[in-house]
Amino acid sequence: MIKDIKLLKTEVLSDNWYTLRKITFQFTKKNGEVITQEREAYDRGNGATILLYNQEKKTVILTRQFRLPTYTNGNESGMMIEACAGLLDKDNAEDCIRRETEEETGYLVKDVKKVFEAYMSPGSVTEILYFFIAAYTTDMKVSEGGGVDHEEENIEVLEMAYEKALGMISTGEIKDAKTIMLIQHLRLQGIL
Repeated sequence: MIKDIKLLKTEVLSDNWYTLRKITFQFTKKNGEVITQEREAYDRGNGATILLYNQEKKTVILTRQFRLPTYTNGNESGMMIEACAGLLDKDNAEDCIRRETEEETGYLVKDVKKVFEAYMSPGSVTEILYFFIAAYTTDMKVSEGGGVDHEEENIEVLEMAYEKALGMISTGEIKDAKTIMLIQHLRLQGIL
């Protein structure tokens, strides 16, 4: 539908937390018309997320933490129930998710399985998120989890019945897209 995309100008608007850029670009439409547009793109790096599940107990491990953007957009408490996740930084996706799983949930998982990857908000954010699942057992719990102090994380670890988590999507208690996708993936694959 469009071709001959040319980036004309990139301007950094903010690099305080992550990087917000204003990009001027040009492209040719199907009818031959050349169009110039400006868009802003937020670059926070790529990330990984994982849903831990226990087939025998029919449970999953989720987290609960405060998320300022949801608070400013109507979430009264700002708390979100989510699958464990983190930014890749300089790691590959698998190493990242193993580290994040131990830091956030306290579980040391060995066999993680990448199930897909997705752009979560392609109209404004550059991030690709790598999705994983892994089976867990009680003996894999090596710490309390909750995040790391130097990142000022304050994460509550939740173990709950899979069916309860699935129901929490319908009630609106779980509104996080990555978490909804992973919970649905377990059902679609017949895992839980």
